Formats: sequence, C-alpha cells, structure tokens
Amino acid sequence: MKILVQKFGGTSLSNVEARAQVLEHIEDALAQAYKLVVVVSAMGRKGEPYATDTLIDFINQNGNHLPPREKDMLLCCGEIISAATLCSLLCAKGIPASALTGAQAGITTNNDFGNAQIISIQPGRILELLEAGQVVIVTGFQGQTKTHDYTTLGRGGSDTTATALGAALKAEVVDIFTDVDGILTADPRIVEDARRLSIVSYSEICNMAHHGAKVIHPRAVEVAMNASIPIRVRSTFSKDQGTLVTHPDAITQDRNAIQDRFVTGIASFSNTSQIQVAAGEGVYDLQLQVFKAMAQHHISVDFINVNPSGVVYTVYDHELDRAVHILNELGYKPQCTSNCAKVSIIGGGMNGVPGIMAQIVEALTEEDISILQSADSNTTIWVLVQGIDMVRAVRALHRKFELHR
Repeated sequence: MKILVQKFGGTSLSNVEARAQVLEHIEDALAQAYKLVVVVSAMGRKGEPYATDTLIDFINQNGNHLPPREKDMLLCCGEIISAATLCSLLCAKGIPASALTGAQAGITTNNDFGNAQIISIQPGRILELLEAGQVVIVTGFQGQTKTHDYTTLGRGGSDTTATALGAALKAEVVDIFTDVDGILTADPRIVEDARRLSIVSYSEICNMAHHGAKVIHPRAVEVAMNASIPIRVRSTFSKDQGTLVTHPDAITQDRNAIQDRFVTGIASFSNTSQIQVAAGEGVYDLQLQVFKAMAQHHISVDFINVNPSGVVYTVYDHELDRAVHILNELGYKPQCTSNCAKVSIIGGGMNGVPGIMAQIVEALTEEDISILQSADSNTTIWVLVQGIDMVRAVRALHRKFELHR
C-alpha cells in the first residue's frame, strides 16, 4: 500500500474554519491514491475547553493530587475528542473513517506515566482498516502499558506518534501540519525576514528543535531518521509543500544546495542561568560531586564546560536557587549569572569549515554583545549571552550568515 501519515496539531483542529482546511488536506491525499492515517492532537491551546493545558488546569483546581496513572487517563481525553470529531466530519462527507485510541492502534509503551517511551507498535488493526478503504484516525500523544493502562508520551508526543506510526507502517512520508509554512531560518517573531527552508537534514532540524525551534519535537525527528521516513513540515492553512526533512544523501536535485549551506538556521531559548564552580587546591573530584548532586536532585544541566580548574554549566532559571543551595551544602561557593539565553548556530555544512566562529564573534562584537560561554559540535555552535541581548544576537547572526537570502 501507498501509505501517508498526516498529523494535525491543536491549532489545526481548534475551530470550524481550521477543521475545514484539515478536511481539504485529507481529500487531497485521497485524490493522490494514498492510504491515509491521520494523527490528531487535542483541540486548541490553553484556555480552550479540550486542550491538554486546560485539562491540567482542571486537575490543579481540584486538589492537584491526582496520581500519575490517573492523570494520564484524563489527559488522553483531549485527543479522543479530536479523533471522534474528525471521524464524524469525514463520515458526513461520505468518506469512510474509523477512530482508534493509541492503545487500539497497537502502541505499547513503558509505564513512565506522563513521559512514556514507545516500546513497540503492532499496526495490524490499522492495516486491516486501510485495506478496507477507511481513513484511520489515531489519537496522538498516547499509548498503553503491557497491563493496559493509558500513558501519555510527554510534550510533542503527537509528533512522535506520527513518525513512529510512519516507521511501523513503512509510510512513504509523514506530513506534520502546523500553523506555520514550514521550518524557518529563525523565529519569525524575532527576525522579520526569516526565510522558509525548502529542505533540511534530520540532524539539522533535530538540533534546531533541541535548541529552541518548536515546529517539531526532536524525539519525532529521531524516530523518522532511524527509519529513513521523510517528514514534511507544512501549514494547515496552505497548499504549499512546506519543508522536507530527510537524509542529505537521499536528496538528488537539491544535494548541492544542502552541502553549500554552511549555516542552516539560528535557534534560541531564554530563562537559563549560568553556574561556575571553581575547584580549590587539592580538590580533584569536583566534577563528580557537582554533577552527581545535580542528578540526585533531578536538576537538568546543560551547556557543560569541564576543565581542571572547575566546571561551568547552565540550569533553568527556576532551578537556580535550589542548585545554589545544594552546592553550598557541598561547601562550594558558585558564581551565578541569571537571566541568560542560549543562542545556537546550526548547520550540517559547517563541520571543518574555518572561520565560522570568527564570524559569530564578529557579529556579536559589532553589537557590543558579550559571549559568556561557548561550545560546539559537528553541526552546532552555541553561545551564551545575557537574556536582554538575545533578540539582537539572533538578528545579528541571521544577517551575518545572510540567511534571509
């Protein structure tokens, strides 16, 4: 079968007009002779009746002591409402359709309620329905344990559902529909002339997603990459083909464009704090003590630099006071800088290319922006700046690498 997986997010299903656009995309796919699996998120955003955040608020307003298992049971309701609604709309148009929960679709997870990992997918029931000419609607964001308890997959879980189903069904492509036209070179709220990318590699978009771009969840990209399933990030409100995400060596007509583009995009996120801990004379286990303590207290660390004289790393702003208290109890006197921002310069083509870091420093120096810390990998260079400098930093780097062209 020629199978296509389409995923529609909450804004794509939030009102009558948006749902009409969803129906058009489904009809277009059927006209191209695809067997179609549609993954849906809960409708709307926080404050709207069936949105996930609204359900979380409901829990908070009613004691906020719901156990994780029962919390997942409630949070699964939003996607079930979306699936049933879309099924009704398709049937009203004479399009045969069936709605399945994640469990009914064969998605088995571990029992990490609230952030479950998919263990396996048995897509037999989906395949039977596709063979019978049905559009199969599957609730995103959820699965079941081996003991048949509901689980949710954490933030971005519907994206992961879509690519995992694409892999299990050997789909030709997975379409992720959002409220933007594809993957852009930077956040358009920061950079007005941010440009849509026609094609990117899995590693590039995965890095962009990890470091601030919110168009698609990195877990979903990793699943698709491992299965070599292409992803298209598209707008629900346009017929444009959006951005294709695939392996660079799977691209023929655009191969040179990918190899010649040193920098693909700029991502950023704020609300992070830098912690510096210096090692005293004769102290050789500082790194072990610091990071073991952070792990034991479930504090996520990032942007890590380790050297013989000490360690430098970042935590979320809201974790800073707790992290400092823990370090003080260990006898350390950390130096802290709060309200920082991490800016990421991402591009699969810059590995081994001299001068990239020089251009970054030049762009920021011209704007009188201090670099508090830096690090790099094969495809990404990160710089830490003051939070008040983040917007100017992103714009300066976007200009320096001419990403608007």
